[in-house]
Amino acid sequence: MKKLLNFEYACIQGTYWMLYGIFSSFASVFLLARGYSNAEIGVILAAANVAAVVLQPLAADLADRSAKVSLIGLTQGMTVMMMVMTIGLFAFQKKSLALAVIFVLLVAWHTILQPLINSLNFRLQECGVHINFGMARSLGSLTYSILMAILGTVVENHGTQVLPLTGEVIMVMLLLSLFLTRRQYKKARRLNLEKGTVREKPEAEEEAIDLAGFVRRNRVFFIVNIGVIGLYFSNSILNNYMMQIVSGVGGDSGDMGRILSLMAFLEIPTMFCFDALRKRFSCQLMLKAAAVGFTVKIALCWLAESVAMIFATQIFQLVSFALFLPAMVHFIDEIMSRGEAVKGQALFTMMTTVTTVFSSLAGGLLLDISGAKMLTLVSTLVTAAGAAVIILSVDRVKSSRKRK
Repeated sequence: MKKLLNFEYACIQGTYWMLYGIFSSFASVFLLARGYSNAEIGVILAAANVAAVVLQPLAADLADRSAKVSLIGLTQGMTVMMMVMTIGLFAFQKKSLALAVIFVLLVAWHTILQPLINSLNFRLQECGVHINFGMARSLGSLTYSILMAILGTVVENHGTQVLPLTGEVIMVMLLLSLFLTRRQYKKARRLNLEKGTVREKPEAEEEAIDLAGFVRRNRVFFIVNIGVIGLYFSNSILNNYMMQIVSGVGGDSGDMGRILSLMAFLEIPTMFCFDALRKRFSCQLMLKAAAVGFTVKIALCWLAESVAMIFATQIFQLVSFALFLPAMVHFIDEIMSRGEAVKGQALFTMMTTVTTVFSSLAGGLLLDISGAKMLTLVSTLVTAAGAAVIILSVDRVKSSRKRK
């Protein structure tokens, strides 16, 4: 039962990150083919993430406080809405306001799903089964890696229309994974209730607080997340504008797909072994190490003069995103009460989303005005600033909460 529930949660992570590949990593490829400029793509992605920033607290509050809507049920409902919106990508073949609005809503909705799925890891454990987040998230990287390697070539040969079609198939897979996970969760919880190893009503442990109260109670954690804005700037630039960066050194969409595939593949060892790393290193130490890794990686991308050099810089994915994401998710779980859990994950995701807003707008403008080299230079400076904030503040989070 434990292995089955872990596998089903891993499938949820896997399908979510495949959707990320379609709606975010291939966003520039899709929109360029529809006639949008780099600056217009930046505006679309920024608008999508502004919408996500506005809606994420509402979704997190609903997930934390509602007794009627389960976390899985909320995720299922949002997935169905995305399936409906994706139909619009087939209907509009050229640049239009309607296509831009649909794409904004799709990216926003997908972004809102991330904290819900991350929090589901800990909510599922209420049935008495340990869920290995690192292993599950590593499957997300594996499926993303495989999909990016395939899509890069398929899109090059058959065009961008394969993207929404692939998205619809993957969302059906996500719905199936959520359905099976809900069923297995209920079964495991029922058995463990009979054994007396879990409580009847874990939600009664502590009342959920509203978002304003959460920020007041977690000021130092909020500062850490300001650092996340800077740190994730380069991550967002590489995901959204890798096509333009690769083109600047003589590559094409096939190279872009292979680089993104390698980037995701290199996340797997770190994430898969994260439970073992936690036994030896604190989450704070791993967050600091990852902050340095992000900075070195984007700096080497700035210095790269060929596609091969960009490939080589991806080795730092092992100690940047691959380490930072699970460390942050577990760090939040360590310091937050149950009533704050989803809000803590949502604040983290909101900050990465805010980063995407800034990077989308700045990235599109910098590409049109100064090219990819200037874009990666600015990304290096912003990332270094974010890393400094995290390194200087992350150790203070737990002590600040103890004084509350």
